[in-house]
Amino acid sequence: MKRLVKSHQQHFLKHTGLIAELIGHSTIRPRDTVVDIGAGSGAITAVLARRAHQVIAYENEPAAAKKLRSNMRQFKNVEVVEEDFLKSSLPTVPYKVFANIPFSQSSAIVRRLTDAQVAPRAIYLIVQKQFARKLLVESDYFHGALGISIAPWWQARIRRPLRRTDFTPPPAVDTVLLELKPREPALLPLEQRADFMKFIEQCYADPRYYQKIGAPKDKKPSHVNARQWVNLFQKAM
Repeated sequence: MKRLVKSHQQHFLKHTGLIAELIGHSTIRPRDTVVDIGAGSGAITAVLARRAHQVIAYENEPAAAKKLRSNMRQFKNVEVVEEDFLKSSLPTVPYKVFANIPFSQSSAIVRRLTDAQVAPRAIYLIVQKQFARKLLVESDYFHGALGISIAPWWQARIRRPLRRTDFTPPPAVDTVLLELKPREPALLPLEQRADFMKFIEQCYADPRYYQKIGAPKDKKPSHVNARQWVNLFQKAM
């Protein structure tokens, strides 16, 4: 089932068998409600519909949404939402996310999901490998501000690498299936999320403030791990 090309460049998975294998790496079960973002003509949506209780498929492009509705007529458990996901309402019931998203919107989508009033129970996104690595805050890789700012409440890991030939058109970068799950227990109370995010943004933007808070002199902000950041935040407060 081919998907339509969209205004935000996407690289579409070629084979249903691969989609099923990737979903097999997730925690999605028959009782779950699952969100698909940028569903296109429904290649991933159709596989999810056979695995989950309900699928909510977001598609903003009118032509793609029309094709999606047509392709999903056989499934009674698929709801098509023809809206921009970043501006749309999210489910108020427990849900999980599985999607192949536009790489250019990866940060915005992760922020939208992790900031949601009713946050997903698990998030699975196909993203650039470089982007995913910046969210692996327990590793020795370069940590992005986004990864650190959500780390007290979310744990990230790479579930599976993908080949460039798995997609059409093939991307010019390496891609992976990224998993984000709520951290249990959280490293900070949820009520401190806004303050912590502002703190991280200021530390990344202002080297003098970063040194003022007592950060390790031999480490840049991008090489301080999550627990060290939590300690620095608590001391600064």
